[in-house]
Amino acid sequence: MGEPRRSGTMICPGCGRLISANASECIYCGRKNVRLWGAFSFFDKYFGTDFAFHDAVSIVCIILYVISVVFEQFNAASLFGPGDFALKELGATGSWAVANERYWTFITAMYLHGNILHIFFNLLWIRQIAPVVQDLFDTSRLIIIFTFSGVIGFILSSFFNYLTIGASGSIFGLLAALIYYGRSRGGTFGTDIYLQVGRWAILLFVFGLFFPRVDNYGHAGGFIGGLLCAYILGYKERSPEKLVHKIVALICVGLTIVAFVLTFLTIKNVH
Repeated sequence: MGEPRRSGTMICPGCGRLISANASECIYCGRKNVRLWGAFSFFDKYFGTDFAFHDAVSIVCIILYVISVVFEQFNAASLFGPGDFALKELGATGSWAVANERYWTFITAMYLHGNILHIFFNLLWIRQIAPVVQDLFDTSRLIIIFTFSGVIGFILSSFFNYLTIGASGSIFGLLAALIYYGRSRGGTFGTDIYLQVGRWAILLFVFGLFFPRVDNYGHAGGFIGGLLCAYILGYKERSPEKLVHKIVALICVGLTIVAFVLTFLTIKNVH
C-alpha cells in the first residue's frame, strides 16, 4: 500500500473529476478526505467495478470442491461428494467446530459444498445475484454483505446443526440486500426488484422446508445479516462508496485468507 499522493492531480472518487492531489476536499462535489483515497488506489485496481466477484467465488469453490473430493475419494451415495471427514478437515463448521474452538470455520465453510448439485445450484445463484448487488451497491459493499451474511448464518446454524457448509447463507444475504434496496428505492425499478427477488427468497425458503439436509437456520441467519448490512451500509444511489467500506471489505478478504491458512495448518491427515 503506497503513501497518499502529495503532488500533481488525482481523480475524485466521488464525482470522477480531476482535482489537486493535495486537496482535503473536492471543490466540485465536496467529498472529504480525498487524499486518503490515494492510499487505497490498489483497491480500485484489483477490486474495482471490473472485478468479477462471482468469478472469484466460483473459482475458489470449485477448487476446494475438487480438493475435498480427492481428499476422501468419491462418495457415490452423495453424488460424488466428499464425506464428513474431508469437509471437517477443510473448514466445515457447526457445533463440532465451536466445541473445538475452530471459529474461523464460520468463514471457510462458505466455500465448501457437499455434492455436485449443492455446488452447482449455489454457484448458479451467486453468478446471477452477485453482479446485480455489485452494480447497485458496489464491490466493497458486495464483499461485506457476502462475508457478513455467511458468518451470521453459520453462527445461528451452529446452535442447531452438528456440521454445516455452503454459500447459501451468503446467497440469502444477497437476496435480502436486494429486497431492502427495492423496498427503500421504490419506483417502478425498485418495486420490480423487490417483488422479483422477494419471490425468489420465498421460493428458496419453502424449498428448504421440504427437502432434507437443507440448512434453514443458516438461510435465516444469512437473510438477517444481509438486511442489516444493506440498512447500515446503504447503496450507491443513496450514498457513494466510502473509504470505510473499502477498509472493511479488505478486512473481510484478509480474514478469509487467514481463515484458510489456519484451516490448512490444522489438517491432521491426508488420504
